[in-house]
Amino acid sequence: MGPHPAVAAIRLAVRRVLHDVLVAYSASPRSRPASAPRGSVPRGGKLRGDEPLVLAACSGGADSMALASALAFEAPRLGLRAGGVTVDHGLQQGSDARASEVADRMRDLGLEPVESIAVSVGRDGGPEAAARDARYAALDSAAERHGAAAVLLGHTRDDQAETVLLGLARGSGTRSLSGMAGVSGAGGRYRRPFLQLDRHTVRRACLAQSLPVWEDPHNADPSYTRSRVRHEALPVLEKALGKGVVEALARTAQLSRDDADALDAWAARAEADVMTTARATTGGTEAVQLDTVGLHGLPTAVRRRVLRRAAIAAGAPAGSLFARHIEEVDRLITGWRGQRAINLPGRVEVRREGGRLVIRQG
Repeated sequence: MGPHPAVAAIRLAVRRVLHDVLVAYSASPRSRPASAPRGSVPRGGKLRGDEPLVLAACSGGADSMALASALAFEAPRLGLRAGGVTVDHGLQQGSDARASEVADRMRDLGLEPVESIAVSVGRDGGPEAAARDARYAALDSAAERHGAAAVLLGHTRDDQAETVLLGLARGSGTRSLSGMAGVSGAGGRYRRPFLQLDRHTVRRACLAQSLPVWEDPHNADPSYTRSRVRHEALPVLEKALGKGVVEALARTAQLSRDDADALDAWAARAEADVMTTARATTGGTEAVQLDTVGLHGLPTAVRRRVLRRAAIAAGAPAGSLFARHIEEVDRLITGWRGQRAINLPGRVEVRREGGRLVIRQG
């Protein structure tokens, strides 16, 4: 008799991602020796210890415990080592003890190495964004320290739907509406196997395996925007529009990602055509100069992507550069009436000088 259908589903999702990790690893300079073929398991089923390592990021919740269990099951069968990382954000009393308990649970599953990392959460961008930044910094550090080929994250289709809905509420463009990528981070470090699985399936997999899980009280705290989306906004939408809202929003994410990727590629080519010079200023930073005639001939979506890329190249922080900033810069192209220079975040100034748009940090 095979495993429970939910357990089979999470294992299959992880297996597919691990195959991709193996393909990417075998093509990298760090690839294993030719004497150990990709995906091979030595005699006796024991690994040598020099196989590529894949880490599971685990909070102890149902999604990440299911992820850790599936990784522990699948990785050795594909000739991979499996480890785990849990991050203690220090935002709740007793969080250090809980992190230690989660680490023990991962070891019980057979993961090794396992690490618990305590972080200090700042305030930039609000509590949710600050906690996320601290968490990813810790995961990056752990991946570098252990030489991990990939880090798996337990985001589900429901998480994807929430992300898209938050983007819609902010009035974001197609890139934000594309939600979370299946592969992201430097060198494709982060992988999300469960984006095609709903939260209910993942939770059933934990029940079927009798996995202990921890319910983060922040997930039900209405002071957090994502919590309100999860427990209030999405249920209201499903009641009004019927079942299938989560699936539709997740499908919107994939369609938006395809469009955003195509537009970004177009913008990269167009930027090379309209950039006239990129020269150093007195302070040593580069001043980006763009041809206004060439910019004016581009479709709006492409032109504004070029302007955003140029502003970031000049020193504007990407996280602080919003649509309203780019729209103001765009008016120097499409509605030129002799306006003054526009100031962007990061002390970046955009000025039109004749047939050129000059973007510099000063």
